[in-house]
Amino acid sequence: VCKKFCQDPLEVFIDSDTKLTLHGLIQYYVKLGEAEKNRKLNDLLDALEFNQVVIFVSKVKRAIELNRLLEECNFPSMCIHSGMKQPERISKYQEFKDFKKRILVTTDLFGRGIDIERVNIVINYDFPRAREGADSTVADEASDQYLHRVGRAGRFGTKGLAISFIADQTDADGLASVQSRFEVDIQQLPDQIDINSYMS
Repeated sequence: VCKKFCQDPLEVFIDSDTKLTLHGLIQYYVKLGEAEKNRKLNDLLDALEFNQVVIFVSKVKRAIELNRLLEECNFPSMCIHSGMKQPERISKYQEFKDFKKRILVTTDLFGRGIDIERVNIVINYDFPRAREGADSTVADEASDQYLHRVGRAGRFGTKGLAISFIADQTDADGLASVQSRFEVDIQQLPDQIDINSYMS
């Protein structure tokens, strides 16, 4: 169909999932307890240089609560989630895109198809998870979700940084699955990160 109606169409074939790597994106993980997440997030936002950050959480309620906490700590944050009506989500998205806020807390609603040029850091506050008792196809969906989430950083040929919080064995298994499936070695977050590795 494309060849019939398009002028100079181009077909792209990807041999396997392992070819789906994100060039220019530095990826790290942090092992910590659930109760340590807020403090670590606060420390990271204080220490890292960034244009804009997207923080992914697992549930709408967590997005609302984390955004409230960040605002109380005077971070320029906002929240987008599926509990909002479409016009409100679009309005918030435009505010973030227009650089009116530098930190966005969101659910997987924001994980696909949203491109914002200034985002250079993604934090997986909650690591993507497969449903309980899911087969390997659904487990692959969690790995896909990881790829889509971290792909929000380092768009448009720029550099980016992705940091994932690993709070329990399920998260650790998910991280191992991502590393195996995409043939990538995700290192533990070092004490110091060279700003030139993730800022263009």
